[in-house]
Amino acid sequence: MNFTEHLIIAVDFDGTIVEDAYPQIGKPMIFAIETLKKLQEKGHRLILWTYRSGSRLDEAVAFCEENGVHFYAVNKSFPEETFSNDMSRKIHADLFIDDRNIGGFLGWGEIYQMLTNTNPAEIEKKKSFFDFFK
Repeated sequence: MNFTEHLIIAVDFDGTIVEDAYPQIGKPMIFAIETLKKLQEKGHRLILWTYRSGSRLDEAVAFCEENGVHFYAVNKSFPEETFSNDMSRKIHADLFIDDRNIGGFLGWGEIYQMLTNTNPAEIEKKKSFFDFFK
């Protein structure tokens, strides 16, 4: 697959974007927010694909939006899709990022590197006070 084209990427929340603390929201996984924002900047469509529903889902979406990650769709293939018992709940995506993958979660640095063919250290970091003396 050519990862330079725009992809639809389904991303799990608990254990993937944040540490698993369900029903609470855990701490963000290292590089999760930065990586998701970079993928969005490159034109990829992100779908939040999670077990959460109702108010717990609303909390997860709000957490992501407060951190600058906005999803194309949430638990569906496209924003206008409505759930029906006539259709599969499975969503359409090119890639699924989930902590329940065979082999476990790779980590956001490795995922970013795989999708962009770049070094994960290129993810922009906030400057610290000491960076001004370099």
